[in-house]
Amino acid sequence: MDISSLLFTVSAWAVPVLLAITLHEAAHGWVAWKFGDDTAYVRGRVTFNPIKHIDPIGTILVPGLLLLASGGSAAFGYAKPVPVNFGKLRSWRSHGVLVALAGPASNLILAIISLLLFHGVGLPPDALQPWVKTCLNASVYINLILFVFNMLPIPPLDGGRIAVLILPRFLGNPLARLERVGFVIILAAIFVLPWIGDQLGLNLNVFNWIVFQPAVHLLGILARLVGLG
Repeated sequence: MDISSLLFTVSAWAVPVLLAITLHEAAHGWVAWKFGDDTAYVRGRVTFNPIKHIDPIGTILVPGLLLLASGGSAAFGYAKPVPVNFGKLRSWRSHGVLVALAGPASNLILAIISLLLFHGVGLPPDALQPWVKTCLNASVYINLILFVFNMLPIPPLDGGRIAVLILPRFLGNPLARLERVGFVIILAAIFVLPWIGDQLGLNLNVFNWIVFQPAVHLLGILARLVGLG
């Protein structure tokens, strides 16, 4: 891949990535604010300014290196988590669920909007249309993958926090304790298991099974719903 092609791909992916993580984190803070916790609001995290949500390593370095290493075909990253004080919420359990759900829900909404925008992809100038198509395509996949991934019931993912809040204490408390090692488990499942599988001649691509394939299936459903066939 030459420099111009790489810049085209990286720029077309950077825009939806920044939008996806910004809205995801801002949604957490906004819902918490509306239900009584102003922690994120006071710290300036209820904003569409992506700089407020960027983690230098997780948002820039890691995905950038992965994009370069893969020729623009793969990326993984994370933003600075929005601080939430569940003790300030008017109902720590039900409102806590809504706060956790807000981030993935924002990604699902962005994916649907991106799909709808495909109906107007012929409106920009011809020279810009390939970039717009790539950007919208990236937005759909990024946001659906973020939605499915973050809904996995593993702390510190949003789905894990939702599970902790809705499960009985005897189940929720042990799950909550996984948060300290949850990210290590997730990274091992995404990167280490497939590598081990390659060495053994086995398909251990857990990310493909539990995130990518469900996201593709969801894409098919949403595409039909918005009239894209």
